[in-house]
Amino acid sequence: MPERPSQATYRRRRLVALGALLLFVVLVVAVVGGGGDNSGGAESASEELPPWLPEEPTRLTIAASGDLLIHSPVFFQALANGGGVTYDFKPMLTQVREIVSAADVGICHLEEPLTDGEPHGEPTFMAPASLAGDIRWVGWDVCSNASNHSYDAGEDGVRFTIKKLDQEGIAHSGTNARPGTSRAAIVKAKGLKVALLAYTTKIIGMGDLEKEFLLNMADPKTMLADAKAARRAGASVVIVSVHWGDEYVHEPSDLQSSLARKLTASPNVDAVIGQHVHVVQPIRRVNGKPVVYGEGNLLSNQTAACCPPESQDGMVVLLDVVAGPKGVKVERVRYVPTWVQHPGFEVIRSTGESRDRTIGYAGEDEPWLAPEPAPSG
Repeated sequence: MPERPSQATYRRRRLVALGALLLFVVLVVAVVGGGGDNSGGAESASEELPPWLPEEPTRLTIAASGDLLIHSPVFFQALANGGGVTYDFKPMLTQVREIVSAADVGICHLEEPLTDGEPHGEPTFMAPASLAGDIRWVGWDVCSNASNHSYDAGEDGVRFTIKKLDQEGIAHSGTNARPGTSRAAIVKAKGLKVALLAYTTKIIGMGDLEKEFLLNMADPKTMLADAKAARRAGASVVIVSVHWGDEYVHEPSDLQSSLARKLTASPNVDAVIGQHVHVVQPIRRVNGKPVVYGEGNLLSNQTAACCPPESQDGMVVLLDVVAGPKGVKVERVRYVPTWVQHPGFEVIRSTGESRDRTIGYAGEDEPWLAPEPAPSG
């Protein structure tokens, strides 16, 4: 007569059988749950979304404009606007305000430092401190202030400019009062965080910095690391502003094209906007993302008397962005051509030859759909 199994053997057999049954149930659930059109997985997927992606699609418009380059004739006109007592730039920017204030986020480019003393024009620039209040009045929420003129008033000028922008509640990226400061300026719109990162390339004529942390230089590794940090800080949209290119040249330089490819290849960069060359450059799609190579001058004294006639041209670029569970995308790029009208320096919506020039250089309707040409070689 065979020997009966022990109690321990029975327990082991029961555990093995129970384990096999549980494994079968898990496999059946996985097969059933994974079938069909996956519409039932939306709730579980949303629980795993990164914190910077909203659960519901959210649309917003970002308005970005070109150089605020305050030559002495411009600030003298502002002084006249203020009755000789204060510098008032608002009459020059009334039509710009109509465009920018209608957007969810406004981005300006402040080319030069601010001062509470005597303003100064070319070759070293210092704009009246009251410009900061007028920037706020226009509706700009955040400004890039990295340029070849950022250090024209030295370290004191960098710190004073930061102080004035902070007092007006204007976020800023490009210069820093102390080392270790986050280079991302983050503003909120429709419940989303929008980050601006601003840098300048090394441009001929720039002075050497005594302290490197004062000005954000356009080093690709640093820029990509900053974009990643901005995303980790919860930024749904990351815009990179670069002061770059060759003055008065409409075609992007090799440096611009190379840097644009590196930036847009990153999942942490959603769009690139450029300033400095004082004329309008193309808007292109690079790695599927918009690159506005050059927005031209927004406000300056440059005309055909010193420079190309198109140095009076500019544009306010409108980036229509959607952020949702599937990611972030600039769905559409629009722009409003502008022109600086003399002698009052009013920035108006351009017409005629100025408008035709801007469209010719930036591109036709939906210009960013034109892909960037592949690099030669």
